[in-house]
Amino acid sequence: MKGNYNKNPATMSGRISAYAETNESDTKNGTSHPQSDELPYVHKVGKPPKQDLLKEIKTALKETFLSDDPLKPFKDQPKKRKLVLGLQTLFPILSWGQEYSLSKFKGDLIAGCTIASLCIPQDIGYAKLANLDPQYGLYSSFIPPLIYAFMGSSRDIAIGPVAVVSLLLGTMLQDELDPVKQKHEYQRLAFTATFFAGVTQASLGFFRLGFLIDFLSHAAIVGFMGGAAVTIALQQLKGMFGIKKFTKKTDIVSVMRSVFNSAHHGWNYQTLLIGISFLIFLLVAKYIGKRNKKLFWVPAIAPLISVIVATFCVFITHAERDGVQIVRHIEKGLNPSSANKIFFSGPFLAKGFKIGVVAGLIALTEAVAIGRTFAGMKDYQLDGNKEMVALGSMNIVGSLTSCYVATGSFSRSAVNYMAGCNTAVSNIVMSIIVMLTLLVITPLFKYTPNAILASIIISAVLGLIDFDAVVLLWKIDKFDFVACMGAFFGVIFVSVEIGLLIAVAISFAKILLQVTRPRTAVLGKIPMTSVYRNVEQYPAATRVPGVLIIRVDSAIYFSNSNYIKDRILRWLTNEEEMFKDQPRVEYLIVDMSPVTDIDTSGIHALEELHSSLQKRDVQLILTNPGQTVLDKLHASNFADHIGEDKIFLTVADAVLTFAPKMQQA
Repeated sequence: MKGNYNKNPATMSGRISAYAETNESDTKNGTSHPQSDELPYVHKVGKPPKQDLLKEIKTALKETFLSDDPLKPFKDQPKKRKLVLGLQTLFPILSWGQEYSLSKFKGDLIAGCTIASLCIPQDIGYAKLANLDPQYGLYSSFIPPLIYAFMGSSRDIAIGPVAVVSLLLGTMLQDELDPVKQKHEYQRLAFTATFFAGVTQASLGFFRLGFLIDFLSHAAIVGFMGGAAVTIALQQLKGMFGIKKFTKKTDIVSVMRSVFNSAHHGWNYQTLLIGISFLIFLLVAKYIGKRNKKLFWVPAIAPLISVIVATFCVFITHAERDGVQIVRHIEKGLNPSSANKIFFSGPFLAKGFKIGVVAGLIALTEAVAIGRTFAGMKDYQLDGNKEMVALGSMNIVGSLTSCYVATGSFSRSAVNYMAGCNTAVSNIVMSIIVMLTLLVITPLFKYTPNAILASIIISAVLGLIDFDAVVLLWKIDKFDFVACMGAFFGVIFVSVEIGLLIAVAISFAKILLQVTRPRTAVLGKIPMTSVYRNVEQYPAATRVPGVLIIRVDSAIYFSNSNYIKDRILRWLTNEEEMFKDQPRVEYLIVDMSPVTDIDTSGIHALEELHSSLQKRDVQLILTNPGQTVLDKLHASNFADHIGEDKIFLTVADAVLTFAPKMQQA
């Protein structure tokens, strides 16, 4: 018995895109479908019109690289207006700056002063993580934030050196050069890596390739950040215990062995007392800030207070004579030029490029994640590609002015947000304070004990260990949990680079696994409805006698087409073995509603499936293919091969056509 088709388009209850055909078009094609009053209307998927190949390619490229249509504001605008819009696009401050007011400046001034009090002691410590002199950390919180304030689109992100990138950069650089014996070359390589980090970031934004950083999954980032936090904290044991000879390795085994081997002759107990005392103070301050959001300023200024008090105590007691290690010297003055120090040739060019790309991508991932988080909290749009160009530009300029890789900081951005910042002017305020520090205050840091810097870094990085996220990963997706733990243990037991490599590898493995082994499901009819759902999810859903309905939950590509074909045939075999007392399966319906695309390998797999089913005397039926899929089915003549009367709008329509004797629920 053939299905019935509605002769009147006005009474159709549904259609797919513009392809639903009526009986009138069927008559023109030479097919007829007798009308019956006993069955509801059945809607057929018709043959789509021919598509312009060039138009399809243009649309695909636009959706990939220009999905936000960045050129739309420039359309139908005079040349002068286009120039203004172009400058506002490159420098967003020219746009929002027109509406800037004194009330907004008050919030930015308070926020800028607050994050400056936090960043100054942190920058000195983070520079040590990168095996650079303390002033380079301050340099990196002066020029880059100024550049970002003019070019960035985030209102809340606070720019400067961060712990993870500092450690990563220091670890990779010292694998190439000794930071003590080859100090000058080491600094040059650091500036070279920073230059290429900026080039990488700006290039990704300019060519609109920002989607590439999304391949590093959230689970992998959580694990990598947590492992890096543990590694950074362990590295600070050198400063906390006052150990002079310390391992250059970052894995937990080497670090702890170095700590305990120095127990009898290398520990300085005055240093340890200073470090532990102020670490407790900093942790209590953070706890107060978490318990009472109005007291956010307490943990923000606690590091600076710690530095001032500890420095004063060491100065009046001259504890450095008893073995307490101090900073001793921070270069006074603003950023000197480093343009002539970058390796643009020679063997270190390739090394700087490699280190820069890795550091740049990690810095970019962290900054974009921070920016998106706060943009969502304040409900404004963040242009990821503009952010990449801004971050890249500030690091390129920074590499020419004695800075190393800077990015958005989690801790500082949170303080910036809590302090009530309104725009990126808070970064300008912070830069000015850092500038004044470089010009006037740096000699006062001479007696700052290294133990204080170590305790500041430990208290800062502990927030990077997200226990709640790990628990949530375990509850939601065990594979994500494995990815997280793989990255975490890779960092703490091997190295930061290996942990990063594991994080990337696991992220790609997950993508490949999901693409090559997509889910398929057997569908059944929900009682009292015409809805068909997964029988495992809905046990009340009933199978249709003589009909097997399979849903494919993925696009069909070369990577998974054979698996999907084999999986469908296994479903058919299992169905026949499990329900031997039921009527033999005569129709196999493939629900293609989740299938977003199909390639030539997918078409070939469907042809092989159709051939295998014919040998079993089973008919292949397709339902609800999307526009792209339907275009390709017709272009390949597969639709003609199985017959256009075997392609339906819904599973219910196909069942009504080929199983009319089923008992209605």
